[in-house]
Amino acid sequence: MEDKRNIPIIEWEHLDKKKFYVFGVCMTMMIRVSVYPFTLIRTRLQVQKGKSLYNGTFDAFVKILRAEGAAGLYRGFLVNTFTLISGQCYVTTYELTRKYVSKYNNSNVIKSLVAGGSASLVAQSITVPIDVISQHLMMQRDGESMGRFKVRYQDCKRAVVFGQTKDIIVQIFKADGLRGFYRGYVASLLTYIPNSAVWWPFYHFYAEQLSRLTPKDCPHLLLQAVAGPLAAATASTLTNPMDVIRARVQVEGKNSIILTFKQLMAEEGPWGLTKGLSARIISATPSTIVIVVGYETLKKLSLRPELVDSRHW
Repeated sequence: MEDKRNIPIIEWEHLDKKKFYVFGVCMTMMIRVSVYPFTLIRTRLQVQKGKSLYNGTFDAFVKILRAEGAAGLYRGFLVNTFTLISGQCYVTTYELTRKYVSKYNNSNVIKSLVAGGSASLVAQSITVPIDVISQHLMMQRDGESMGRFKVRYQDCKRAVVFGQTKDIIVQIFKADGLRGFYRGYVASLLTYIPNSAVWWPFYHFYAEQLSRLTPKDCPHLLLQAVAGPLAAATASTLTNPMDVIRARVQVEGKNSIILTFKQLMAEEGPWGLTKGLSARIISATPSTIVIVVGYETLKKLSLRPELVDSRHW
């Protein structure tokens, strides 16, 4: 008799890699388009002093839409799309690390913990320069900037798309050299490695617990779709303090994580560490559902032909 609590996991060796990467890029792009506005809002909330501009996620959404239009919610998006590369590196590292760890330990929690942290380390090494540039573009408001740099080249539509990015890159390089593009790298690792390392074990934990509470014929994909947002909310809550510090280090040009933390605590107290958390969870909920359902479906679509009908996925 099949144990309904064991949700099948499609591993790396079961996949047709060509299908996996093609479908993966398309899926990731759709997710980025849908959640990017909340990423921008979260960053602005984390960087602003107190509530000088926005009172919360919804207030920020309305004000940005009114003052800057829909395009304002997508500032820096074109640059950010280059993180599609890091996204594919992330899933590849995650799956390969799971395969490697399975040789020494079959615990799903251990495999997920190690693989999630390793994947995030690889992805962040590629992502940080792109994040630094896109975050400075996110900080641009009509006629002013919330960050260190203010774009000057906005004479035509083409300039808005390409000139702003070039202008920000030049300003970062002049101010900080090549190191400026990796500002906040350590803070990013301290944010995203724990976030990823925690997300995957909690995801599998919630999925298994839900499977025990639901009828035997409940679709596995539905359980995974619920487990994903629960894991995201848990990981976001645990790592948000470091995410606030990371955003300030990268946007405000600070050099010390500790000094940034002390300044934040002195200016805004412990509540300052929760800034942007609601926007992070709001964006994480739909995006995680799409990611989980999409990723699990992606793996099913990418199964090697000889395995499609041979196992119960």
